[in-house]
Amino acid sequence: MIGPVIGVLFDGFAYGMLLFLLSVGLSVTLGMMNFVNLAHCAFAMLGAYVTVFLMNDLKWPFLATLPFAFLAAAFVSVLLERTLYRRLYRASDLDQVLLTIGLAFVSVAVAAYIFGTVLQPVQMPPYLRGSFNVMGVNFAVYRLFLVAVALAITLILVLTLEYTRFGAQVRAAVDNQRMARGLGINVDGAFAVTFALGSGLAGLGGALAIEIVGLDPSFAFIYLVYVLIVVSVGGLGSIGGSFLAASLIGISDVAGKYYVPELGAFLIYLVMILLLMWRPAGLFGRR
Repeated sequence: MIGPVIGVLFDGFAYGMLLFLLSVGLSVTLGMMNFVNLAHCAFAMLGAYVTVFLMNDLKWPFLATLPFAFLAAAFVSVLLERTLYRRLYRASDLDQVLLTIGLAFVSVAVAAYIFGTVLQPVQMPPYLRGSFNVMGVNFAVYRLFLVAVALAITLILVLTLEYTRFGAQVRAAVDNQRMARGLGINVDGAFAVTFALGSGLAGLGGALAIEIVGLDPSFAFIYLVYVLIVVSVGGLGSIGGSFLAASLIGISDVAGKYYVPELGAFLIYLVMILLLMWRPAGLFGRR
């Protein structure tokens, strides 16, 4: 009995780490910049398609494509931040939602036009395929790789945004732009870098998600729901909260599909409702 339980916990945690990689960028932009970016998963989809193009058309190795998935999403986000998003930093939530959901629809249409609506095939390198057995439990190599990447990104983000001068500048710019400018902080530059970081992480998460969930133009909408669940349950402005929320949601989803398949994906919504009833601001929400 213990072997299957450990296997479900591991698969659920690995899936949770995938959700964390997809959502941590939105946790950064929404939690620290107070910007409702519903086009977040469009940047994840962009990173995924960059990886598919580099692997399938240019025959690049998978790991070599990951930095370019990050950079492509970050670059496009900077262009949009400079031209569109910046105008709405002080606008209402509704204005931000309307703009970003419109961009998400545009991204889906562009992806369908360029790549078609079929599921994109990818072939992972041999060293990331397969699994190994430990005491009767199978551990997939790629899922272990996802867990390692997620843990590394969590550590880097916490150290960068909580314990560096840059993180303090961003928080100061969010709380009081006029005061921050008066202190000599480059508010526009801090917001642009933060937005690029959040979107770049989305692109990286999208590239890493291909092997587990596949890729087609509906990606930008299907996983937006999961991303919003993780961010809301974890609490705005909390990377650690998003990490814990993603772990709980991933384990709940896999365990539910394994033990009570008739419920389907309903269990994660039940978990979300119960957690938000217990803590309306999220597990580690600051407001």
